[in-house]
Amino acid sequence: MDERANSFFQDDNVYLRSNDYFLRADGLTMHFPAKTDRFGRPVSWIHAADGVSFQVPKGKTMGVVGESGCGKSTVGKMLMNLYRPTSGRIYYDGRDITGLSARERRPYQQKMQLVWQDPYSSLDPRMHVGDIIGEGLRNFGLTSTREEYRERVFELMRKCGLFPEEANKFPHQFSGGQRQRICIARALATNPEFIVLDEAVSALDVSIQAQIVNLLKDRQQESSLTYLFISHDLNIVRYISDEVIVMYLGQIVERGTMETVFQTRAHPYTQALFSATPVFPPVPGGKKERILLEGDVLSPVDPPVGCRFAGRCPYATEQCRKEEPLWSRVEENHYVKCRLYP
Repeated sequence: MDERANSFFQDDNVYLRSNDYFLRADGLTMHFPAKTDRFGRPVSWIHAADGVSFQVPKGKTMGVVGESGCGKSTVGKMLMNLYRPTSGRIYYDGRDITGLSARERRPYQQKMQLVWQDPYSSLDPRMHVGDIIGEGLRNFGLTSTREEYRERVFELMRKCGLFPEEANKFPHQFSGGQRQRICIARALATNPEFIVLDEAVSALDVSIQAQIVNLLKDRQQESSLTYLFISHDLNIVRYISDEVIVMYLGQIVERGTMETVFQTRAHPYTQALFSATPVFPPVPGGKKERILLEGDVLSPVDPPVGCRFAGRCPYATEQCRKEEPLWSRVEENHYVKCRLYP
């Protein structure tokens, strides 16, 4: 067992240097009440996220993959302060921003933006597109004159593949891909440094997905943006991400650079996840047969001690069911939470 790997994920990341990351999640945990007694006190909890730790370097993209309900979106919402973590810390550019008041958090609201999954419901249908895109400019006082405001909105529209002359139209007059471009333009309006993209292309056609992902990569190269890209589409994650974390039932089970995780697939869950989706271009040496998991998925309500994947894992032992596995180092910059690796 690599002791340093365990300190990375479980002991406050003690060996990391301050310049190794731009944004860092340290042991993020989010529990929601599942059942209350007659006095309204919680007696059981939904473990949406448990001890999630990772770091994202400046100007890079961290992909987050896993099946529905694994906690991907919950992590993104905690980073954006939409959920206050039950425990754990969030560090932004070296500063702990966990639990800041609304006033203290305001400068970070400008630097941290979120692009939602559904471009149909995330836009106000009663606002003109130009006003939607420029809302952040007004809220943070980023322009001083009306003319400067108009020029900035038009510039954002052009950068995101929209026509400035359509600024007075309403969202319903645009296609799904165009609406997602509007959402991205709105996020870019405040000159952010970090953007959470929560299934930002999953509702779009494949050809439109490629256009949006290329747009995101162009804006990243132009402004050194840092992304957390949440998706269930492994092909898009492979294309846009520098590093990847794989989540299962609220926990990270594998983490590493994009190529090492896609090629090695160390965790049994990662292997099953990848076997269910054709990956293009094919990974050299990758397994082509479909891995069918048996057994039941554990409930996230007060899950038992032990590996949460043990009930579906073909390699699980009695020890896996009784003790939570520790982190092992598979190779450089590649870690897995599984007893198969000493």
